[in-house]
Amino acid sequence: MNWYPWLNAPYRQLIAQYQAGRGHHALLIHADEGNGDAALVYGLSRWLLCQHPQGEKSCGECHSCRLMLAGNHPDWHVLTPEKGKASLGIDRVRQVIDGLYTHAQQGGAKVIWLAQAEALTEAAANALLKTLEEPPEKTYFLLGCRTPSRLLPTLRSRCSYWHLQNPPPALSSQWIQRQQPADPQSVETALKLSHGAPLAAAALLQPERWQQRQQLCRQLSSQLTTHDLLALLPVLNHEDAAERLHWLCTLLLDAMKWQQGAAAYLLNQDQQPLVAALAATLGQSALQSLMQGWLTCRHQLLTVNAVNRELLLTEHLLAWEALLAAPDSAF
Repeated sequence: MNWYPWLNAPYRQLIAQYQAGRGHHALLIHADEGNGDAALVYGLSRWLLCQHPQGEKSCGECHSCRLMLAGNHPDWHVLTPEKGKASLGIDRVRQVIDGLYTHAQQGGAKVIWLAQAEALTEAAANALLKTLEEPPEKTYFLLGCRTPSRLLPTLRSRCSYWHLQNPPPALSSQWIQRQQPADPQSVETALKLSHGAPLAAAALLQPERWQQRQQLCRQLSSQLTTHDLLALLPVLNHEDAAERLHWLCTLLLDAMKWQQGAAAYLLNQDQQPLVAALAATLGQSALQSLMQGWLTCRHQLLTVNAVNRELLLTEHLLAWEALLAAPDSAF
């Protein structure tokens, strides 16, 4: 697994806690998507499972390290939803928990990595609570999350909270430029659209993905002059519609900033003409109402099973057209 320079300091801090005997058996790691938290957890897991750690590093030579490098360590359990499912059910959780009360196959620690703690169903989370409260000896739970507020309070209370901050923009920009050279304005925009998470920004800057965003911006710019917003449907109606709506909402937010004279704080620094055009079409309250509608639409796409995506997008695009046609839309 790749390692990233901004993980060095948090890794050393976490290892120091375990070396001092203060490391918690249940660690809740809060990080933005694309921040490299999986690499941090993997490194920490290797150290916890290593039979002969060398200071803050795993030895890389013992049988346990070799099993981790091969990806088949029997005492490293990765809990993820089944393929095609968004939630993690109670059966899979119970299966792992039952195995924790047997002797570690390598005679050392046992580590459970749950990358998406929000994916736990309520039943699965409750099944995990007792084990988190009274875990077997030398058993460590590493839980990842994007939104801690979505977790059961009882689950959060049994964990030690750790916030993995995004690296400074300058460091992120340097790292991205080494991976895939791009113009500074595009890198800055990609980082802002990704909440400062370098891996997510690098993924957005991939040529095909960046072109999809550019296409949405061009199409929106064209349709603003005709008020035929329904023509945006083909560029929005894709499997990744939620992310495309994120791009759209950031443009609407930037338009409100533009109206307030805060152009220096735009997220979409490379789309200032489009942002200015959006700001000229509707007033502040109308833009805010429009953005709230799209945020609600995005939430439905992410949380409602079997939602009719095309119908939902069509409904909101027609609402946008109606808002532009309303006589009080300038307010």
